Amino acid sequence: MTENPGKSHGRKAIRPALKPRELMTPTPDLHGVWKAKIITLFPSAFPGVLGESLTGKALQEGLWQLETIDLRQFGVGKHRNVDDTPAGGGAGMVLRADVLGEAIEHTMTGIRDNWPLIYLSPRGRRMDQQMMQNLARCDGMTLLCGRFEGVDERVLEHYGVQEVSLGDFVMTGGEIAAQALIDATVRLIPGVLGNQASAEEESFSSGLLEHPQYTRPAEWKGRPIPDILMSGHHGRIAEWRNDMSEQITRERRPDLWDAYRKSKNND
Repeated sequence: MTENPGKSHGRKAIRPALKPRELMTPTPDLHGVWKAKIITLFPSAFPGVLGESLTGKALQEGLWQLETIDLRQFGVGKHRNVDDTPAGGGAGMVLRADVLGEAIEHTMTGIRDNWPLIYLSPRGRRMDQQMMQNLARCDGMTLLCGRFEGVDERVLEHYGVQEVSLGDFVMTGGEIAAQALIDATVRLIPGVLGNQASAEEESFSSGLLEHPQYTRPAEWKGRPIPDILMSGHHGRIAEWRNDMSEQITRERRPDLWDAYRKSKNND
């Protein structure tokens, strides 16, 4: 990878689009760079917080890419309808199979095999760090943001869509969950965080929750930083941090603690 990928015209990928590329993204499409494609009724919701801080800086530098696909442009009829009433009756509306199918086929044209198609859904597997690590090793991913009562089940079956959940609760749409998934994945791409050790030492990377962190001032409202952290003895500090991670995980997340102990016993 060049030091300034945003100026490397040799990495541009050319493909047909329904709208001029300059209206979809402020940066050229860079060949071989990890990319998130989002099918959504609210493309203006992106990049949102992803355009800020380290992820935003990395986006501008071409370390990763973002493309939104407006589902409405694939709608049916004069009013570009994308949904209809549920078969068999019931409340709410369901995103149509024909509309979603056209949007998915347009979005997935020409992509490589190592590129999952994901639907943000409370029925799906809950997000975890292992999932993010796997996604960061892909060439990219396409996210389908649902609305209303969900999507036609035939779409999920036909395209082999993976369902992924932010947690055991229901939201009005998949856009916030999509941003969370992208953020947690993009930060694992080399160069995004700057200090790769940050990603290696944080919560879940070792199967444990992260140890407590402290900084200046040395004492605040009568609460001093633990003496061990001021000792300069790196071996003892590492041991203390590991002990604290184990204690916090054991107390706050018994499920993670059990999994951690099983993994240690199998080593």
